[in-house]
Amino acid sequence: MLLKYDLHIHTALSPCCHNDMTPNNIIRMAFLNNLKIIGITDHNSCENVKAVMDLGKEYSILTVPGMEIETKEEIHVLCFFSNLHNVYNMQKYIQDHMTVNQNNPKLLGEQLIFDKYDNIIKTEKRLLLTATGLSINKIYLKTTELGGVMVPAHIDRPSYSIISNLGLIPEDLNIKNLEISRHVTREAYIEKYKNYNILQSSDAHELGYIGICEGVLDIEEFTIESIINQLSR
Repeated sequence: MLLKYDLHIHTALSPCCHNDMTPNNIIRMAFLNNLKIIGITDHNSCENVKAVMDLGKEYSILTVPGMEIETKEEIHVLCFFSNLHNVYNMQKYIQDHMTVNQNNPKLLGEQLIFDKYDNIIKTEKRLLLTATGLSINKIYLKTTELGGVMVPAHIDRPSYSIISNLGLIPEDLNIKNLEISRHVTREAYIEKYKNYNILQSSDAHELGYIGICEGVLDIEEFTIESIINQLSR
């Protein structure tokens, strides 16, 4: 079945994100834009994934547990998992390898954690928008160990991308998918990177961009496991 997706959406847990990126606002905007699959991918954290997942079930929207992780090489990668248990394990692994710095909300923005009713239940004090001490290879290996899929993010960008920072895609990484941003046309990257599946998502930090890219995934069953299986091919 072909289902419309947006696999790169931030919540207000990401300090660079608008504070109205709450679970209810995200799910309702996804519903209005006919999305059936979304990925919640905050920077180096997954603390808002469960609230969005729980609410998504009420709207028949599959929410893939994920994170946008910054590697030691300052490359952004999206890591997706089939369940909450594995994404929480990944979060612990990542945060055990991050320098502990305090967030400055006046300078960088707040880092808000919600319940499914958009109540703020916690403010994350630790700065999330930072590089980890882990190489892209180590993040790939840990993601795979946990049954997940790693996707290099926004490869067209002049910074924080695998192409801009490494100049290539390492052959020892068994990567199946590459993500491009909403700012470029998909066709050009399909031709250039013929050996990869090209995903295009919004990287939404504000509500108006959710679902803007009109991408579709062909999955066998309406389950998160089926999405992970498709991305693993």
